[in-house]
Amino acid sequence: MQTSNSILNDMAKVASGAVSAVTGLKGDAENALRRQVERVLADLELVTRDEFDAVKALAANARAEQEKLDVRVKKLEAQLKAKKAPAKKA
Repeated sequence: MQTSNSILNDMAKVASGAVSAVTGLKGDAENALRRQVERVLADLELVTRDEFDAVKALAANARAEQEKLDVRVKKLEAQLKAKKAPAKKA
């Protein structure tokens, strides 16, 4: 009986060690994969969501400002045209 228990205990220790090793390998594999994906993404020069959102906001602000300036230029052109029109008639 003692030999039987000893064998079972040894088998349990080996199985436990194997499970620990597999768990460790899983973590190592996940870390290696994560590093590889990060390296590939860095090579692609992708931007983060925060960077994208910041540039998007800047573009929206620039577009709004450009539209205001466009209206102002058209108004000034109309005023200039109105001032020049009477001078041509004289």
